[in-house]
Amino acid sequence: MTDYSKTRVRRRYGLALLLLSCVSVMVGEPWPGGAGDDACPRPAPGAIVQQPPELHSQNGRLEFTLKFRISEDPRGLIRYCYWSDSGLQAPTLRLNPGDELVIHFRNELPGKTVRQPAHNNAGHHSMHCADGEVSMGATNLHFHGLNVPARCHQDDVMQTLIEPAAAFDYQLKIPANTTPGLYWYHPHPHPFSETQVLGGASGAIIVEGMASVYAEIRKLPERVLVLRDQKLPMSAVRVASSPGWDVSLNYVPVLSPDYLPSTLETNPHQEEFWRVLNAAADTIFDLQVMVNNVPQAVRLLAIDGVPLSTSRTSTGVLLPPGARAEFVITTPNVGDHAQLITKRWDTGPDGENDPQRPLANIVSVSEPRVQPGPIRKAAGESTTGKRYASLKNATPAARRKLYFSEDRQDPSFPGTSFYLTVDGQAPTRYKMEDPPNISARQGTVEDWILENRSREEHVFHIHQIHFQVLESDGKPVNDPAIRDTIDLPYWKGEGPYPSVKLRMDFRDPNSIGTLMYHCHILQHSANGMMGSIQVLPAAKRH
Repeated sequence: MTDYSKTRVRRRYGLALLLLSCVSVMVGEPWPGGAGDDACPRPAPGAIVQQPPELHSQNGRLEFTLKFRISEDPRGLIRYCYWSDSGLQAPTLRLNPGDELVIHFRNELPGKTVRQPAHNNAGHHSMHCADGEVSMGATNLHFHGLNVPARCHQDDVMQTLIEPAAAFDYQLKIPANTTPGLYWYHPHPHPFSETQVLGGASGAIIVEGMASVYAEIRKLPERVLVLRDQKLPMSAVRVASSPGWDVSLNYVPVLSPDYLPSTLETNPHQEEFWRVLNAAADTIFDLQVMVNNVPQAVRLLAIDGVPLSTSRTSTGVLLPPGARAEFVITTPNVGDHAQLITKRWDTGPDGENDPQRPLANIVSVSEPRVQPGPIRKAAGESTTGKRYASLKNATPAARRKLYFSEDRQDPSFPGTSFYLTVDGQAPTRYKMEDPPNISARQGTVEDWILENRSREEHVFHIHQIHFQVLESDGKPVNDPAIRDTIDLPYWKGEGPYPSVKLRMDFRDPNSIGTLMYHCHILQHSANGMMGSIQVLPAAKRH
């Protein structure tokens, strides 16, 4: 077995090994940064949902220190958390298009474990970037959904690994053509992303200006709601109805088997603007607002950080891992039985269980103890229409097919191998040293057909760019949403494979570089369901 394969084997038992490594650190030396049981505090089940703390850009710049820490909860599970130098856990970063974001990142995880070469040194800028080695204590940051270049000190997750006790500076500019909406940040160190995200390491990013698109929301109160998941403890009794993971809302846990929901206090019968992020590693949420057992319509304004050209009404909001939705709801009357729930989602016979469960009791009171914040308006007009208006009618420079598949009997790997393969290439588990699977040109668009040839759900995500859905299962669709994440249903074992046709947008200059694409069910990407694409500069015209 190769060194890399050994690392992948260790990944399957990463949480247990990390716990052992933390125990050894605690015995031999103090935790870095004072980390311990209180390093990542979380609310109790049933607690009132608090708004995430916020950091705001000032005069075109947001600069702060972000510390990455670890602790163990009372059930023996590992927590990961981000802390700002001002004492805020997982702060929401609020910026305007064109702002500069500077993060002085400090990895305060305990010492190195299971070190392996991260990748070969050919062709990368190790002299200028954090070229650490793979360990369960190494990390980095990904700015999910932002079209920030995949370069060192910006949004490079392929060649940046920040080792324990190391410091690293991120310095990036929010592009002026960024659409107003909800984005997020999280760790992306392959193959340990799942472990760190499951532990709670994530935070929201809001690019201001939504009120310049939908003026009617300007006076509405605003809530930021972050959904996360967490492994079940080893001591949990598992039955057929047990979920694959427990979940939380703004860190308030909703634990099986009791599913005691959090408490979300509102003023009675008023409109609110909700910005909801699925920051879970592996859980699919199918959200619904229920009042007196009746599903309530919500008005969708934006998907994956991009405002819709026209709002639309729906009684359900599907959020696969990594996806975001922004919508207006009407709060219940005093005395109504109201809940935010996630409905059961069928991930397939080989998938994990995502059962129906309540996330929050929505309680209308005259004076809520937690008031949502006001809508904020960025200066200037939105660039939404300019950036994506012509995408659907653009002429594709190339057409490709990729497919998800699995091998549950791979003799070289003790467990399921997950593949995301370009049609015509051999299915392989992704390795960081692999060359790009695809080459494209900046300034173009491409049409990709994605198929799911496995018996469980998968979720496609690509870094740096967005796409538009043109077809589902071979039939044209009129989907106005511009996305960076999309769910593909499982194959039922007969008939055509489930598929989508996507118009991929490589027109922005910030798409130049080597970009990741993968299943955003992070358990799957950690076990090989990834690839990369090299986007070359636009061809010179003669």
